[in-house]
Amino acid sequence: MSSREEILANIRKNTQKRFDYPEWEVKAMVYSDVITEFCEMSRAVGGEAVLLGEGEDINAVIRRTYPDAVRIASALDEITCATFNPDELDRAQDLDGTDIAVVAGEFGVAENAAVWIPQTVKYKALYFIAEKLVIILDRNNLVSNMQEAYERVKKEKYRFGTFISGPSKTADIEQALVMGAHGARDVLVILK
Repeated sequence: MSSREEILANIRKNTQKRFDYPEWEVKAMVYSDVITEFCEMSRAVGGEAVLLGEGEDINAVIRRTYPDAVRIASALDEITCATFNPDELDRAQDLDGTDIAVVAGEFGVAENAAVWIPQTVKYKALYFIAEKLVIILDRNNLVSNMQEAYERVKKEKYRFGTFISGPSKTADIEQALVMGAHGARDVLVILK
């Protein structure tokens, strides 16, 4: 018997009492108005969420919010202000220099303004390389908390997915805040 196996055998032999731990009941926050909470939390994390008005054009909102954007990527049919379809590129490297990426979110989380984005585009780099990220999300697909979110995610099979909440930010020990180090510098969620 090896020394590792001897140690484990001695531990098992000398363990007198085994403990059974009860199931923990997690009580998560539930919001009566998930849309309002999601919009408020989006601002709190440095992003923005807007509720699309009836008859309001998504493309007009994007152009009004980012009037100087030149290179706009989207594979969504409803996004007519896009200047190119990222799925038609031969290499992910060709996404470099993208001003705005407009993508679809599957559902959002009110408690932290996170949006679940499964990979629906050819290159997942699109979610992180653009200077600004616009996420299109159905207002009826909001949950209150991450417990509900994880329940939804675990029921599906995804090749890749990520939660994004506001713009990318990081800080070092000297408290120097850097925006956009790992993703978009600006995030807008449009709730339709």
